[in-house]
Amino acid sequence: MSARPLIGLSTSQPQEAALGRLFNGTSRRYAEGVEAVGGLPLLLPTLVDLADTYAAKVDAVLLTGGVDVHPRHFGEVPTRGLGDVDEERDAFETALYRAARALGKPVFGICRGAQMINVLEGGTLWQHLPDAAEFWVDHSQMARPPALGHEVTFTSGTRLYAAHGERAYINSYHHQALKQLAPTLRVAATAPDGLVEAVEGDGLIAVQWHPEMLLPAHPHALGTFQAFMTLLS
Repeated sequence: MSARPLIGLSTSQPQEAALGRLFNGTSRRYAEGVEAVGGLPLLLPTLVDLADTYAAKVDAVLLTGGVDVHPRHFGEVPTRGLGDVDEERDAFETALYRAARALGKPVFGICRGAQMINVLEGGTLWQHLPDAAEFWVDHSQMARPPALGHEVTFTSGTRLYAAHGERAYINSYHHQALKQLAPTLRVAATAPDGLVEAVEGDGLIAVQWHPEMLLPAHPHALGTFQAFMTLLS
């Protein structure tokens, strides 16, 4: 591995309305977070045929945020409240994740990325949290970045606990969330209403919040990226 590990970032692919051109990209904040902890970020265009090649070239993968995961991937039909989906991206990230894991490469998931990891490891998702009456915390805050949202409690013995301590304030911009936890994952953080906010596994860290959006206004958010980088040491 190089002195600056190469971290492959998955990308969104919005389509231009006027000409119909398809773009690949993501928020620069992800790359800034990776760079701040010593990694070399590399954006990965959504090309399913290249997923194996990407996985072989990078030292680790970061699955970024984006549109909803299609519920067919966890055995459900779409219900009211499901947002936009991108089945090409689902297919690409599935192939990228499986190739990276087969090679023993660490994977870091943020928001949608955390949901993809849970689904690919055998878990399920809440398709639309406002329909789940048991969760009362505001998980889709209106305050724009870098505003903080609610607090989370970290599980002792996890990498995220080592990076953040027992509690930290995070942000919250999601309406899907982890429901049935995959058997290979353990809870690493919870919201005050009990919703799972982070998980860890063998070579895996995944968080529901957006630490990249909190930087640089809230330096403690860098701890989430630092926890991920410990998987490479």
